[in-house]
Amino acid sequence: MKEGLRKIEIDLGERSYSIYLGYDLLPQRIADLAGFSREKEVFIISDTQVNSFYGKRLEDLLLQQGYQPSFYLIKPGEEAKTWDNAEKILDVMLTKNLSRKVPLLALGGGVVGDLAGFVAALYKRGIPFIQIPTTLLAQVDSSVGGKVAVNHSRGKNLLGTFYQPRAVWADLMTLETLSMREWRAGLAEVLKYALLDGREFFLFLQENAEAILEKKPAVILSMIEQCILIKAEIVQKDERDEGLRNILNLGHTFGHALEKATNFQKYRHGEAVAVGLVAALKLAEALQMINSVVVAEVLCLMQKWGLPFSFSSALVDDVLRFLPADKKVENQEVHFILPMGIGEVVAKKGIPMEIVGDVLKQISDIV
Repeated sequence: MKEGLRKIEIDLGERSYSIYLGYDLLPQRIADLAGFSREKEVFIISDTQVNSFYGKRLEDLLLQQGYQPSFYLIKPGEEAKTWDNAEKILDVMLTKNLSRKVPLLALGGGVVGDLAGFVAALYKRGIPFIQIPTTLLAQVDSSVGGKVAVNHSRGKNLLGTFYQPRAVWADLMTLETLSMREWRAGLAEVLKYALLDGREFFLFLQENAEAILEKKPAVILSMIEQCILIKAEIVQKDERDEGLRNILNLGHTFGHALEKATNFQKYRHGEAVAVGLVAALKLAEALQMINSVVVAEVLCLMQKWGLPFSFSSALVDDVLRFLPADKKVENQEVHFILPMGIGEVVAKKGIPMEIVGDVLKQISDIV
């Protein structure tokens, strides 16, 4: 194995797979593609922006190994993750009459990965699916764990299933073309994992805050690896989100509602999660579940990274209205994942919406 290359195993019995993490790893992974299928056809889903950076390289690597690649491109952005787009992709695949053994590669960020995995699960009851995440957010979070979905007019990721990839190929070279906005959006998910994991990882992020913004290779490799290891442990214990895995929703209950309130147009997913983390911290503080010193410490790191703290007060009512559309609602009660400290979170239900509303009003006024 190349120096600096990491291999992380996701142990899910017959659905187990490997995550490869490192720089310039695609050539070797493509050379090993025959281990997943003997078919020469390969179907790739990407978006137009990612394809402009990496599509030609991936195509050339596939051609060099004797494959016949075909691409389906979507527009970048959350608004592309729809049932309508899934149906269009499936129609193309059916028209091509691709066999059940043809591998589907998802080249892109979380939107591409979610949509491609959803399609892979549906096409002829399932075809081999490989994630090639090209954003920080996708590499640390969405490409791992098998959640695939599309959005609905009533909320985010409401139509989906669990469908594990056959492999994840996380080539860190793809992170070099990310804008600083996209990079920061991914850091919100990184921070979520630190809040779930504990003080040691949080201190690592604090001590390397500047190096992380500068994308220093050794630091970034360690950071992403740790996030994947944290998620892997959770997914292996609760693959289908029936208990423990709910903690991965930290920051997302508020974040998803904020995305829906702005019709998926204003915020990157990670930006909405960042605001959601602030809301979760402040709600826990209001309920006297977490020390204010800890909250300040987390907010300080967020400030160093330039993560968003607040949102327009004009959106408060809409966010409150969309909170009950969250997938974690049971018996008409919203389940909030709230931090009690760094490395300790708890699911909390039955919180009066008046208190939630007051917290949202508070953070909508943070400068």
